[in-house]
Amino acid sequence: MTNRPRPARLSARQLLDLVLDEGSWSSWDTPPVRREVSAGYAAELAAAEQKSGVDESVLTGEGLMHGRRVAVLMGEFAFLAGSIGRDAADRLVDAIERATREGLPLLAGPVSGGTRMQEGTPAFVQMVRISQAVAAHKAAGLPYLVYLRHPTTGGVMASWGSLGHVTVAEPGALVGFLGPRVYEALYGRPFPEDVQTAENLYAHGIIDAVVAPQEIAGILDRALTILLAPRHGIRPVPAPVPLTELPDVETWDAVTRSRRADRPGVRRLLRYAASDVIPLNGTGQGEQDPGLLLALVRFGEAPCVFLGQDRRGQTADHPMGPEALREARRGMRLASELGLPLVTVIDTQGAALSPAAENGGLAGEIARCLSDLVMLDAPTLCLMLGEGNGGGALALLPADRVVAAQHAWLSPLPPEGASAIVHRDTAHAPEMARAQKVRALDLQQLGIVDRIVVETPDAADEPEEFCRRVGAVLEHELAALLESGPGSPADRARRYA
Repeated sequence: MTNRPRPARLSARQLLDLVLDEGSWSSWDTPPVRREVSAGYAAELAAAEQKSGVDESVLTGEGLMHGRRVAVLMGEFAFLAGSIGRDAADRLVDAIERATREGLPLLAGPVSGGTRMQEGTPAFVQMVRISQAVAAHKAAGLPYLVYLRHPTTGGVMASWGSLGHVTVAEPGALVGFLGPRVYEALYGRPFPEDVQTAENLYAHGIIDAVVAPQEIAGILDRALTILLAPRHGIRPVPAPVPLTELPDVETWDAVTRSRRADRPGVRRLLRYAASDVIPLNGTGQGEQDPGLLLALVRFGEAPCVFLGQDRRGQTADHPMGPEALREARRGMRLASELGLPLVTVIDTQGAALSPAAENGGLAGEIARCLSDLVMLDAPTLCLMLGEGNGGGALALLPADRVVAAQHAWLSPLPPEGASAIVHRDTAHAPEMARAQKVRALDLQQLGIVDRIVVETPDAADEPEEFCRRVGAVLEHELAALLESGPGSPADRARRYA
């Protein structure tokens, strides 16, 4: 067993008081009608009620969070360690289905040791019903947000605890599948320390953040502001007026400028141009890559799921790997489930060329990104921000609309690599870049790029002004896409014919 200090455990009612507006809680629960149980189990249930002050291990209902009506599922650990039996499962399913019928976002605060052992397999299989109800809620395009509390393990973690669009956890919380006490009993040795912790799950891209209980209402409210933003009726945003005529910058000059170390990337773009940003983290399946930034974002009033290649996170020692593309595909799924536009940003020196990348299925992930983007049932907008090397860049290109910075470019290989293939040296890289028509201006003439954002004369020399110009263009394009809806796969592919 780990000796790590664990957080003081809040009761369900204490956490409800922290998250919801004062006096707004309204319970949906009715007293459970107990099935026939043994005398010993009946005594345990009675003792649990007296100890916890509640009649089951979950409380459900609704309230206001920052004035917004939300449905809530809240675990109570003091009732038989928050375990889920048939009555608790019935209560959860009823509440989830009611939230779906009433079109409410759903907030879950599980805390549990898992399935109620006194009821065995009939309780264990309730994971199926609960998961189906959550899936149906999400299929209706309604947000499902999860706050994992200390501890959340077993069948709860393996069902409604792990299905959130956004999932955050309490600092220091024990979170995992197999409880450490069970592991030690089964295998005769303690479970390794610092594995089943909120912080470790964050480090491995399984949850999106570690958030103190006092901060959770603010984080969830900001997330819902983006997730529930209007999809229609957004004030049309006028097309930004170009500051100047687009100069015909020589191809190699554009490539060289795009490689400047001080060129603004996705982080500065969001800092200067976005009205709100909620960072997400990882694939949710144990992988993350610093070369990709995933977030919920608003540009002006226009909401989107944002996934951008982060030049700061890509290094010679850690180029963008297949994990980044799997994280990008999580963003695509979120956009589809929530009916939000998807913004992709291309800015990469190229995907990793290594045994690890091959073993990780890099080629397959590029193919799946291309397929997912072309077929996505949500509006899509691509921004070519800087370098666009190879399949790792192409993986984020297919979109309903494509915007490019003036000195952005796209190439099957770095021009030096193309030169090495054709001329057996790198000296012909400028010539190859020109011949391959890599720059944004050439791609606009080919119909691949729809709009170019001017640099005056170079984004690195005017980072804030440049990022604000790009943000204005993204806001304009997103507002139009929200009204028009997603294009067809055939239309998306036709621009490359």
